[in-house]
Amino acid sequence: MESGAEAMPSTEADESELCDRFLEIVRATSPLMCVLSASRGLGLPDWLVFSGAVYQPVLNHLTGRPLEYGIKGYDLAYFEESDLSYEAEDAVIHRVRAAFGEPLRSMVQVRNQARVHLWFKAKFGEPYPPLSRTAEALERFASPMFAVGIRLEPGDRLRIEAPFGLSDLFALRLRPNPRRNTIHFARTSADVQRRWPEVEIDDGSLAKPPQPPRSLTGR
Repeated sequence: MESGAEAMPSTEADESELCDRFLEIVRATSPLMCVLSASRGLGLPDWLVFSGAVYQPVLNHLTGRPLEYGIKGYDLAYFEESDLSYEAEDAVIHRVRAAFGEPLRSMVQVRNQARVHLWFKAKFGEPYPPLSRTAEALERFASPMFAVGIRLEPGDRLRIEAPFGLSDLFALRLRPNPRRNTIHFARTSADVQRRWPEVEIDDGSLAKPPQPPRSLTGR
């Protein structure tokens, strides 16, 4: 672990301050910025990059690790409901692969969020109603810590989608999604804590009333 880890923030830190800190970390993570730039050029509808490649650099920054530590891939999501066939999605997969060189070509995984409900239950054993937009998928992630997506917009502005806010991520707090029970939380949390032992597991959280989704456009 590198020295100079940042002091842990208060869980009550102002959300706009957390947004600014998050954007600084994202911009300092060169491979992620390359993925965001190339993805913008593809012009996919309602696209976001989310999952580990987005939240893990924050964990690394807070715990003094290299920003790219632990990142296994980049999840590129888009939403196209006019054609839900696998053939249409596969055509996009090939377009995305052609936009990247190695090693990113092998690390970027693209999925049409409009058709996730067609295969999710068979693969993961949980029901998954159809989505209405890409960012809605974040509301169903296993933990608020994971539920952060980002898009590079014209003018190089970064748009954050974070339905639960960023406080759990910056507090290193891993708790179940308060809006949706997931059967794999214990396994997922154990894997995260193995790689980032500083993360606090809070699996006793009670469900809370739904909050409105949060979208932020930063610098």
